Amino acid sequence: MTSLQSTLGDEQGIADELAANQREISIAEFFEKNKHMLGFDSGARGLVTAVKEAVDNALDATEEAGILPDIYVEIEEVGDYYRLVVEDNGPGITKEQIPKVFGKLLYGSRFHAREQSRGQQGIGISAAVLYSQLTSGKPARITSRTQGSSEAEYFELIIDTDTNEPEISREETTSWDRPHGTRIELEMEANMRARGQLRDYIKHTAVVNPHARIELHEPNDSFKAERATDQLPAETEEIRPHPHGVELGTVIKMLGATDSHSLSGFLQEEFTRVGRKTADKVLDNFRDRYFGREMAWEPPAEDEIADAVSEATTNKAADAIEAFANGIAERVAARDSLAHHELEGVVAAVADEISVEHGTFGETAREKAVAAVWSAVTEHREEECRRLVDGATSTHKDAATIEALAGRIAAKFDDGGRHRLTRSALAEYVDRAADMTQERDDVAIGETARENVVEAFWSAMRTVPDDVPLAREVASDRNTARDLVDAMRETDIIAPPTDCLAPITDELVEAGLRKEFDAEFYAAATRDADVHGGDPFIVEAGIAYGGDIPAEGSIDVMRFANRVPLVYQRGACATTDVVKSIGWRNYGLDQPGDTGLPNGPAVVMVHVASTNVPFTSESKDAIANVPAIEDEIELAIREAARELKSYLSKQRSIAKRRKKQDVLAQILPEMAEKVAEVTGRESPNIDAALARIMNNVQVSRAAENGTVKLVVENHSSTAEELDVTDIVSAEPSDLSEGTVIEMDGEWFVKWSPTISAGETATLEYSVDGEATFDLDVSGVETAKLTVDE
Repeated sequence: MTSLQSTLGDEQGIADELAANQREISIAEFFEKNKHMLGFDSGARGLVTAVKEAVDNALDATEEAGILPDIYVEIEEVGDYYRLVVEDNGPGITKEQIPKVFGKLLYGSRFHAREQSRGQQGIGISAAVLYSQLTSGKPARITSRTQGSSEAEYFELIIDTDTNEPEISREETTSWDRPHGTRIELEMEANMRARGQLRDYIKHTAVVNPHARIELHEPNDSFKAERATDQLPAETEEIRPHPHGVELGTVIKMLGATDSHSLSGFLQEEFTRVGRKTADKVLDNFRDRYFGREMAWEPPAEDEIADAVSEATTNKAADAIEAFANGIAERVAARDSLAHHELEGVVAAVADEISVEHGTFGETAREKAVAAVWSAVTEHREEECRRLVDGATSTHKDAATIEALAGRIAAKFDDGGRHRLTRSALAEYVDRAADMTQERDDVAIGETARENVVEAFWSAMRTVPDDVPLAREVASDRNTARDLVDAMRETDIIAPPTDCLAPITDELVEAGLRKEFDAEFYAAATRDADVHGGDPFIVEAGIAYGGDIPAEGSIDVMRFANRVPLVYQRGACATTDVVKSIGWRNYGLDQPGDTGLPNGPAVVMVHVASTNVPFTSESKDAIANVPAIEDEIELAIREAARELKSYLSKQRSIAKRRKKQDVLAQILPEMAEKVAEVTGRESPNIDAALARIMNNVQVSRAAENGTVKLVVENHSSTAEELDVTDIVSAEPSDLSEGTVIEMDGEWFVKWSPTISAGETATLEYSVDGEATFDLDVSGVETAKLTVDE
């Protein structure tokens, strides 16, 4: 019967016809039809993305030139389109580079650099130009003036999507009032439905770039973020990849391209943090995987070793044989355990040492001696196996089970071999022996026991000194390259240097939050560098709480990567997932159902700085769920959240104290009046009584006959440091301590006492004639302070 498949090729020319329709696709043409991949999937989002790409370019350019950024963004409606203008005060772009930077996709200088930067792919601003020409049909207008130039260069251009090359329609020099910088003007189909995201992007950019001044003008509104610091981000330096986390394919490619012949040279020259000692450790781990380790056995008595060598050595004088046998026996017996390659070294060393006096012991004699001693060493291996099994298994295993398992493992080692095994082969030995013991002796030997036995034997084995393959040989063998990658990951290597990264720092994270959010509490944390995929990264987190931040609804989560706000795809981002997974009730925030975003007047910001941020797509809107990065995000957030917890706990304690104090303030006056009525005396000082009851710090002033006394009584259980200022309308004199400053006809008597628990401090001074006073006290929480004037 004829199959359907056998008839598919009967028609002539189908393959040729299909081949004729196939052609190479320009990258610009690809993105022309897939612009959603770059974040231009709608008019609203397209406008935000265009602003983002232009501002990111401006920030990168100014920072690289050591210039504090001044960035101007203008959006206006022009007929059926929106016009976007972005200007910066950067170093400008040379005439030759302008068409390529704005009119060619995948054109840039940072793609291969392991160094933190906002843009790396060379797609961003040219993608905005492409979107503009696709939706409006109008060219991009670029003006740029380099430092020291008398005039600016002006271009109008589009991207030829068939060739991915700039098509220039106008080119000229022009005057421009900026001494240096770049301006891009685009017209595009857009709308302002995403005004919230646009504002968020600008505001959030100001938070993580506190050194920048950013001005936004949009239809019917404007916004300006001033500079909070004159400190530019630290300069970064390109680094080599770190051995931890580099993928197998990347290592194979690196091995094929390296100029190093040896693996040691390859490791030291192609990776960061790898010197000679670290390379040796990696290669030892590699040897364990590639060659396996050799089992080391406890040697027998010295005379047994000497007899074995003597019997195996022939055609030599008796004194030579005796010297040879005794020398080997002495050295072997001195060892706690011995592997085959170590025995070869001992025999070779002894043969060389006695050669002057007793003649040469050649390869044949040495091999016979090694074989004889190895046979003697391994003869009692079952006892060594029993010791290792006994130490690795629990006390529940009886002696008969241990002996049976040890005997079967010992039998797996071939008497005539070197007893060299990889860890996987050793595990097979143990599994087979354990299975046979279970089957024949009806004793359960679980996975944990088997793993412990494997580990005990593996620890007793020795890494071999064999020469490792050359770099080009490893490059041509995938399995060998995999062994090398595993060895690199296992080796303890210093974390990558951080001079390739420019974290914001916790101080400036807090400064940025303070600049844009009027809150009552701020906290920030910057983690140490970690590594993923050979690329180092640093995670920072900040929290702002209370104040003018809306209390209704869930908290605001601000996400950043390399100082760039991520305003879309919040639900697809690792940062959001981590924030939702944290138990925020432990930190004082309400979290219905103990999962998801907590509620409350708080802003949580997370910044990931890396030489290669793992985004979920080309539009760079969300960070991928990489476990190493997620762990660091969680640790950074928790570090800042612990400060929030402490603050909120303190605030709750103060609130309870105030409530108690308010109640006492209502009750005590009534009690004082009753006591005064009953005793016929004057009503007592309620403030003093309240201070003692509440364990407050009481500050009082008494003025009599020109003498003024300021008294501080510490009723609390801890020492307190205060700043006390008495503002006097007449010039004071005769101060016992403190200082006096005159300002606009008033005198400020300043005093900063430190008072131990239960102690009192007094300041005296004099004034002539009538005077008015105004007492100000700081350094103690209001709820813990009683001021009596």
